[in-house]
Amino acid sequence: MSVILEMRGITKEFPGVKALDQVSLSVAEGEIHALVGENGAGKSTLMKVLSGVYPHGSYDGDIVFDGEVRAFRSIRDSEDIGIIIIHQELALIPLLSVAENIFLGNERATRGIIDWQETHDRAAELLDRVGLSENPEVILDDLGLGKQQLVEIAKALSKNVRLLILDEPTSSLNEEDSAKLLELLMDFREKGLTSILISHKLNEVSKVADTITVIRDGAAVARMDCKDGVDENDIVRNMVGRSLEDRYPPKGDAVPGEVAMEVRNWTVHHPLHSERKVVNDVSFTVRRGEVLGIAGLMGAGRTELAMSLFGRSYGRDISGEVTINGAAADLSSVQNAINAGLAYATEDRKTYGLVLDDTIRRNVPLADLDGIARNGIVDRQAEEEVATRYRDRLAIKSSSIEQAVVNLSGGNQQKVVLSKWLFADPDILILDEPTRGIDVGAKFEIYTVIRDLAAQGKAIIVISSELPELLGVTDRLYVMNEGRFVGEMPTAEASQEKIMSKIVKSGEDA
Repeated sequence: MSVILEMRGITKEFPGVKALDQVSLSVAEGEIHALVGENGAGKSTLMKVLSGVYPHGSYDGDIVFDGEVRAFRSIRDSEDIGIIIIHQELALIPLLSVAENIFLGNERATRGIIDWQETHDRAAELLDRVGLSENPEVILDDLGLGKQQLVEIAKALSKNVRLLILDEPTSSLNEEDSAKLLELLMDFREKGLTSILISHKLNEVSKVADTITVIRDGAAVARMDCKDGVDENDIVRNMVGRSLEDRYPPKGDAVPGEVAMEVRNWTVHHPLHSERKVVNDVSFTVRRGEVLGIAGLMGAGRTELAMSLFGRSYGRDISGEVTINGAAADLSSVQNAINAGLAYATEDRKTYGLVLDDTIRRNVPLADLDGIARNGIVDRQAEEEVATRYRDRLAIKSSSIEQAVVNLSGGNQQKVVLSKWLFADPDILILDEPTRGIDVGAKFEIYTVIRDLAAQGKAIIVISSELPELLGVTDRLYVMNEGRFVGEMPTAEASQEKIMSKIVKSGEDA
């Protein structure tokens, strides 16, 4: 295969940080080329250089596409020759139609007037190409996240894409939607389309990639040919610079203690459609020193359960009882929930978990400002000491505690969220998708924090769409489907097959 893209000696610096150091990358036409590395390694920065987000002149090195040296000064320049990037956060407008989103900024128009017939006809063709049968006129917000991801790909195809860059395309998708997207990429490969895939899900990378480039600390450290298969342990070793003999820390043999929280007959109605129960008569317990997992497919009601418990921050007509440490708990507001010893680390860290434009110093103490205040005024020195302590404890990679959280990698942002709740010192900590979109090294660090907290007697609830993660880090599992708990089992007796069979059987019985 001929080479469609070469990046030669790319160096990119930010104030005080060399993000990329003489990185070279070669991509063959018609292949799926995976780009892997730890959070903050430089993968997304490299792709932003390629796509013109960081314009020519702001970096050193050359980009050669189709045999010509290119000098992109904007995203428009790279798109004009067929290089299209799909970022981890979808660039779609929820309240516009699917067709309007597909041609946003690339409208089908004559003399400034949109041709709606052509727009809808062409959108239908593109949707068919990505395997969607939806009406192009449907509002985007009415589609699930997996289908929205496919709309984003249809949008890329509308621009005559030749090189498609996907940054963590499956990080927010369930296993079924992830599998469909990967199949689509392989179909594109058969038709000659070149793709660059950035992903932390090494099983997906191993399944679809022809070639893997590993980035570590801003440098390209390995190029792996997948023609004869590739060992995930070799990828990990190149990513983190060491061998991870076990992806999960040992659980130890300590026996969980007394019940920390008991939930009885918890029912939550949808905030807009009051007749619909999103959580239906759920009861469960979690003990001190226990890591409890909640498994289920997307839409099962897991996040709705967690948010409704945490200060009734989701839902309406909520009923049921909660006891914490044997006493009835008042969870009627977020502050009351925190005062009762409950914490919730959201799955959407950027929207609900962090103040992105603020610093690490300001974010870490947010859940317990009283802990750094003197007479109602924040003590700057105490704030700095707390932020520095948790930055060191969780190994948050940053230039200083004054770095804006928005400029941290996803894994380090997640560590800031955890720091915020660890400083609040809760008795029960609910972690919703705690490792979404972060690399295998950072995952191990977070799993270690979880097990350490359990060893200290904290009760931990982990919600995750990754079944291997639940099996690797928890002590006991509940299985949730369509708003109900449909199974319970010790993790030692669980398997992916057993969990899925509980879900399937409950669906058949419904």
